[in-house]
Amino acid sequence: MPLVSYLLDDGIATITMDDGKVNALSPAMQAELNSALDRAEADHAVVLLSGRDGVFSAGFDLRVIRGGGNDAGAMVHGGFDLAHRLLSFPTPVVVACTGHAIAMGLFLLLSGDYRVGASGPYKLMANEVAIGMTLPRAAIEILRQRVAPAQLNRAAILAEAFTPADAVEGGFVDQVVDPLEVLTTAREMALALSKLDMAAYTATKQRVREQTLNAIRADFPVGL
Repeated sequence: MPLVSYLLDDGIATITMDDGKVNALSPAMQAELNSALDRAEADHAVVLLSGRDGVFSAGFDLRVIRGGGNDAGAMVHGGFDLAHRLLSFPTPVVVACTGHAIAMGLFLLLSGDYRVGASGPYKLMANEVAIGMTLPRAAIEILRQRVAPAQLNRAAILAEAFTPADAVEGGFVDQVVDPLEVLTTAREMALALSKLDMAAYTATKQRVREQTLNAIRADFPVGL
């Protein structure tokens, strides 16, 4: 079964992650996400990136992480390649955060242009410090470019779990709605963003995010 689905409608490419579990960003999931983004780019479509009910993504596949070696390193590198790609994608990226967003799942959420979150008992969390990992500089810069300054230390250094109730004020999402309205709201925003002048949009996006993109490339050289 595919891990990622792709639906093009009215110039909106809806890309949905669903592994039947927690949407682990395994090498296979990353490959399918990149293929879907290739299609969206070829279609000149606005992207609507979504998870499954109750979870956007819980981050990297822990089985691969525990195995260590080249496979783990390549998976981590690939995750930040994806974040870089979303942050610099030539058309708008709307993220429908359908539930939990943890670790690399949170960093992908923060790489979207507009983020709609589901209300409910969900965690938005960079949990690396809590599980004994030092945050990569690339992850810190992704956090820094979206998370409100008052919450940045709590999110990065203290590994605090934020809830959708705190998420807008903290900068994790732009809007929180009922779970049944997440996809509809995200699609409405995607349609609105499709009316932008794309040349001006792309150039401005690159300027605004230049520091973050350079930091990701320095920490995880893209494409290598």
